[in-house]
Amino acid sequence: MDIPPLAGKIAALSLSALPVSYALNHVSALSHPLWVALMSALILGLLFVAVYSLSHGEVSYDPLYAVFAVFAFTSVVDLIIALQEDSYVVGFMEFYTKEGEPYLRTAHGVFICYWDGTVHYLLYLAMAGAICRRKRYRNFGLYWLGSFAMSILVFLTGNILGKYSSEIRPAFFLTIPYLLVPCWAGMKVFSQPRALTRCTANMVQEEQRKGLLQRPADLALVIYLILAGFFTLFRGLVVLDCPTDACFVYIYQYEPYLRDPVAYPKVQMLMYMFYVLPFCGLAAYALTFPGCSWLPDWALVFAGAIGQAQFSHMGASMHLRTPFTYRVPEDTWGCFFVCNLLYALGPHLLAYRCLQWPAFFHQPPPSDPLALHKKQH
Repeated sequence: MDIPPLAGKIAALSLSALPVSYALNHVSALSHPLWVALMSALILGLLFVAVYSLSHGEVSYDPLYAVFAVFAFTSVVDLIIALQEDSYVVGFMEFYTKEGEPYLRTAHGVFICYWDGTVHYLLYLAMAGAICRRKRYRNFGLYWLGSFAMSILVFLTGNILGKYSSEIRPAFFLTIPYLLVPCWAGMKVFSQPRALTRCTANMVQEEQRKGLLQRPADLALVIYLILAGFFTLFRGLVVLDCPTDACFVYIYQYEPYLRDPVAYPKVQMLMYMFYVLPFCGLAAYALTFPGCSWLPDWALVFAGAIGQAQFSHMGASMHLRTPFTYRVPEDTWGCFFVCNLLYALGPHLLAYRCLQWPAFFHQPPPSDPLALHKKQH
């Protein structure tokens, strides 16, 4: 997978978030939630117009260029928010976290801001750079799609269902278009042609003749997927208040964060149970039986989704903004960390395997009618 060069123009434009946020923080009129929402919408609108004016050729070639440019700006803003909430910087975005989206001050909010300000930001620059040079960015786009969709779905749902449901301000409705962007961007990314592979028909046939026991790496991944599926189901039952002793011990001694009334961890576990659990079963099937050409794409999507989710979940479980009674106990910290780290690492290994050795997932080549005729005679 080629790594496209980063977009310098987008990087420079996104860094304008620093002086803009600092200036707005000192405008007294922004102490009202409605003005915060209107000013935020105005800035994003002006930013979109500026991107379209300065990069008309790139936007015409691929409209997602404008989306990546605007989102790169908001990623810098999110990084500023995270650094501010952890007291690394001051005087930038207090007005927004107080009057715009106070739920960003939660531990979960801080860590999704860190992820957006680092991983998503680099992805935006890489994808925008690929568009500038007319290169493919399908794999990066699929990883971003899963990560972005998981982040926004858990965050919005948790805001509505959790203890911050009474703190929803007008700025909350600015995030609603974020639900539409993954749908449109997903169709654009999936419609891009796949990168050409060097797999010949003979390589595909030879690889697909091997049984699962002859492919130890795939066997290990299947075992991982089965174990991850059971772990996903177990944690889903835990947040659904399963009365068994095992669930009671786990939620109080290993992951008390699942009881946090902010609702993000409960929503996250239910997302895992409804979406990741079926994927684990389907992926295990695709690793066992050849020709499942859908797996490489969806492995990237789920790697992005689970990577983002586990980063936010693990970080929030131990962050100081999480009440002490809901943080991971010190005596079980090692078990919690190893289990959750493996849960995040496995989908990335699966995606890597699918990208590096894709022959097993290709559709079986059609049999040669001439060769078949000669064999019969």
